[in-house]
This record gives sequence, structure tokens and C-alpha cells, in this order.
Amino acid sequence: MIIAFKFAAAATYCLFIATGCATLPDTQFLSERYIAQAAHFKDAWGSISAKRSAAIVEKLKQKSGDIDILDKQIALEQEIVGSPLVVGNKVILLQDGPATYQAMFAAIRKAQDHINLESFTIEDNDVGQQFADLLIERQAQGVQVNLIYDSYGTIGTARTFFDRLAQAGIQVLEFNPINPLLIKKSWTPNNRDHRKLLVVDGHTAFLGGINISNAYSTGSSIRRKEEPVDQTRGWRDTDIQIEGPVVAEFQKLFLQTWNKQHGKTLAQRNYFPLIAPQGKEIIRAIGSTPDDPYSLIYLTLIAAITNAEKQVYITNAYFVPDPQLLNALLDAAGRGVDVRLILPSYSDSVVAFHAGRSHYSELLKGGVKIYERQGALLHVKTAIVDSVWSCVGSSNLDWRSALDNDEINAVILGRDFAQQMQAAYFRDIANSNAIELEEWERRPLLLRLKEWTARLWGRMF
Repeated sequence: MIIAFKFAAAATYCLFIATGCATLPDTQFLSERYIAQAAHFKDAWGSISAKRSAAIVEKLKQKSGDIDILDKQIALEQEIVGSPLVVGNKVILLQDGPATYQAMFAAIRKAQDHINLESFTIEDNDVGQQFADLLIERQAQGVQVNLIYDSYGTIGTARTFFDRLAQAGIQVLEFNPINPLLIKKSWTPNNRDHRKLLVVDGHTAFLGGINISNAYSTGSSIRRKEEPVDQTRGWRDTDIQIEGPVVAEFQKLFLQTWNKQHGKTLAQRNYFPLIAPQGKEIIRAIGSTPDDPYSLIYLTLIAAITNAEKQVYITNAYFVPDPQLLNALLDAAGRGVDVRLILPSYSDSVVAFHAGRSHYSELLKGGVKIYERQGALLHVKTAIVDSVWSCVGSSNLDWRSALDNDEINAVILGRDFAQQMQAAYFRDIANSNAIELEEWERRPLLLRLKEWTARLWGRMF
């Protein structure tokens, strides 16, 4: 019954999507204009002096080798995004559901002041109930819990699940209700909250691709090449845990969403505590919404690829690229950059899967290396550029993430974290099949037909 309901809702939703008229920004300026402005950083006490900022950049360069991605990227990001690069943070790389949920539960149990949770999907199953029970327990202990969930992403979750949370005193907000009778502003059904964000006491944040669902409870396992694909092995995903001053930037994004959705006035809590440095990582928080003139996350990624000198390593679950992204990847490969894509070998979105595959021939001919992850459903959204620029978040490489969704990503500058990311990247490559052009060109006609059809519908998914 639920499956039939979700299918009908999805079919109706496609009609809404078709009415969208948003367009992607022109990214030509990224290669034509480079403004050599000085880098500006913040720490727990505010803006850092120009002299200290210059010293930070110089130290990064010394660690990162003979590359100038830092100068270009910092300048372009400052112009595009506006949010500061914040020093003094600690970042923990979390892979797959079990590790991420365990870390989240530990942070929630330690909460003393507030918990802000935002998720596209929250399911009423074992994992969802674990979250619900723990949040209710903390609320009962005087910790204020505030929850944002997406109306479409939770369409299969009974309203009684959220009613139970609200009755316990948790502030619950439904993002952009599908039902037009419930909205408090103009009805924009295309706009969905695809973010996954948890902020605890204003000093710890979690973000990435993981929803609250049993699909992530088993994690992903590494299989030997000769083993058959077992689609029950769980979802492969990546999140990060951040401690430090930059958490305030993610907190701002949560509160902006709450206010934009006309949520009830939140209880007074210490949402922005003064946080001393917790580590050495430099991080920029980036949020995108359809209300922005253009997708900040999209432009940031294009800028990083455009400025790449050595490597571009991307992992993404839903690869439905627009012409500008394709050109950026092909241009990078054409100038000798090692461009690699890890994409899914199967997907929960058949249209997105085949639409992405429809671009393989062009990319392979242009020198881009493509791998399909085996043994688990790939749901990762990460990028690594020149072993110094890393990005982790909720944003897919499709039209919806660029135009219609609220998304949230973190950009981390520095070689140490990039090395961790690259180690994880090559573990995924070891568990992937490389797509070879000669073999790909011999694929069956039926697959080509599916790709052609999916490409026509790709803008809607």
C-alpha cells in the first residue's frame, strides 16, 4: 500500500517538476576572471588579520607542494560564496551508516543544551525509532530538540511518528508541505530540503549523505572481484563529524531554514557558544537554496575543477551532468588533469542511473576515467581536487541539486584530510569495475535505448 502510494506521489510530483523554469548560472567567468584578492579567515574570536591570513595560506602551500589551487580557489570561493574560511576545526571522516549513527548517537547522548536535526528522509523503522527514542529522552532531560524534515522525503513515514516527537516537547517542522493547504507561503513543490545536518550544543556538527533509514544499517562491505554483487549489503555513504568554530556557520544555515519555513519561535538556548580551536582543519560551510541567485555549491565545484592542476576525484550517487559540468571535466582531462569518477553500478533511481551512463562514451573518449562501485548501493557525494581541496555534503551532480533543492556541503582545505579522503577513494576504486571505452561501445541496444530515454527525462530527477 505504501509503495503504491509513493509511486503515485512520485508520478504526480514529476508533473510539478516539469513546470520549473530555473536555469543554471553561466560559469564562463570562472576561467576568464581570476581576482587576486587576499584570503580572509576567521577563528573563534572573529576575523583574522591579513598578516596571519597570509601566513596560513603560505603554510598550506608548504604542505601541499607546488600548486596554486589554493590562491585561485580561495579567491573564487570568497567571491562566490561569501561565507568565511574558518580555522581551528577537527574533522572525523565517517563511512557508512553504522559508524555515522554510532557517532551521532554518542554526540546526542552528551548534549546539554540543544540538538538541531535536519534530514530529507526519516523513516519509521528500527533506525528511525532509535533516533526518536534518544531525542525524546534528551528532551525529557531539558535539552531542547528542534527537528526539520522534508515533506516529500518522508512521504512514506506515518504522521504519528512526528506527532509522538511533538508531544514530547520536540519542536517539529515539516519543510515545504506537499499538501498546499498546509503551507504558510507560496506553494513551490519543486523545492525540497535535501540536507542532512545534525548540530549538537553548537559545537559539533554532522553532515553528508546519510538519511535516517534502515537502508544504511548494514553499511557496505568490500567484496572480492570474483564475488557476485549482493544488493542487500547496504548503502555506501560518507559523512563527516566536525568540532570547532565553523559549526556556527552550519548552525546559521539550520536557523535560516527554520525561519524561512516560518517555524515557531525556538526556545532560547545557547545556539552560538564561543568555541576554542579544536584542531587544525580549515573549513568553509556552503549552503544552497533555490532562493539564491545561483547554486553556491554548484559554482564552487565548477571553480575547483576549472582550477585543478593535477587531480579531480569525484564520487557521486546521481550523476546527471549539465553541459557546463561536462565541459569542465573534459577540459580538465584535456589539459592533463587525472579526472576520475566513481559512480553507482545500480541505483534506486533508474532514470538517473541510465541518464548518467548516457554520457560515458563522451567522457571516456575525452580521457575521463570512470568506475562503477560494486557490492553496495553508492550514495556518496564527495570530491577531491589536487590533494588539498575536499568537499563532503548532500549535493548530487544532477539538475535537482543545482536548481531545486536546499543542500549543504563542507569544503575542507589541507593535505592531511585530503589524504584520508583519497585513501577512502582508492578503497572504493578497488571495489569497483573500471569502464573501458572499447567494451562500453559494445553494450546492447536495449541499454542504449534506456540511456536515450532517461536522458530526455534527466532534468526531472
